[in-house]
Amino acid sequence: MRFGVFLLAGRFPAQDDRDALRRASDAVVWAEQAGFDDVWIAEHHFMSYGVCPSAITFAAHALGRTERITVGTAVSVLSTTHPVMLAEQVTMLDQMSDGRLHLGVGRGGPWRDLEVFGTGLDRWENGFAESLDLLIDCLSEPWVKSTGRFEFREVPMVPKPGKRPRLTVACTSPGTIEVAARRNLPMLLGMDLDDTRKAAMIDSYRQAGGTATEHIGAVLTHVADSREQAVHELRTLMPQWLGPGLKGYVAVDDRPRTERDPVGYTEHLIGISPVGTAEQCLDHLRRNASGIEHYILMVDGCGDPQLTRRTIERLGHLIGVV
Repeated sequence: MRFGVFLLAGRFPAQDDRDALRRASDAVVWAEQAGFDDVWIAEHHFMSYGVCPSAITFAAHALGRTERITVGTAVSVLSTTHPVMLAEQVTMLDQMSDGRLHLGVGRGGPWRDLEVFGTGLDRWENGFAESLDLLIDCLSEPWVKSTGRFEFREVPMVPKPGKRPRLTVACTSPGTIEVAARRNLPMLLGMDLDDTRKAAMIDSYRQAGGTATEHIGAVLTHVADSREQAVHELRTLMPQWLGPGLKGYVAVDDRPRTERDPVGYTEHLIGISPVGTAEQCLDHLRRNASGIEHYILMVDGCGDPQLTRRTIERLGHLIGVV
């Protein structure tokens, strides 16, 4: 199995954005030192749920602080960025890091980002597949041109692409599953899904014709001296971040949206996630019924750098025997 660390860079009470970003940046170094295979950063705009607005920029910083570990974006949102510009950045970082970048992309949501960045609701509703195809072309071909919503004359890609960087698509709906399957790209599945739902999405992927098997599952993970202690810490601290954080998801239009209860969501995640001692957490992951062999562990659910580091280091101590 492969194990990575997944970072949201959430801002907790009594912290500022610098605290959150520094905690995430330091966690990258701890993960490499502990022996993890990769580390991933999320991207959000205008919310305390995660204060990293550019996963690719954070990835550049993380690659500069490390020597071995793969750095992934989870995800770079295609609905609010130009695929050619993203491809240029990805190719540059992939070549400068000797192939240590793993690009995760996603459709995002119908949030106010679409209004602020001028891409609009239609781009989110109807443009994801087209954006992804143009991105793939730019990561693969020395010259590109485009028609449709990204119409432009042929241009050379600089830096010139070599071997295409690793590319994974975040999937949360049948539509995105089909998009990934048709292009035979592996999926990134969210931490709110239990093993059964993750397995069902992989089955849907196969039914849509996808044959890739390198799917990645995100999952909340928290390590303490006992499961009781780990659960108590999450129950105490996690809702304090989720409460104001989840309110940051503001729709771009007037569509109704049911807000998640932070306490209830915390309980849901605890119930389906590896939480407890390091041995209990790794046993949970080894026995997973999803069929996934690559998990990225969201280790900063308490917002305390000491607790984040404890989880990373105790799990890292055991990773070699899994």
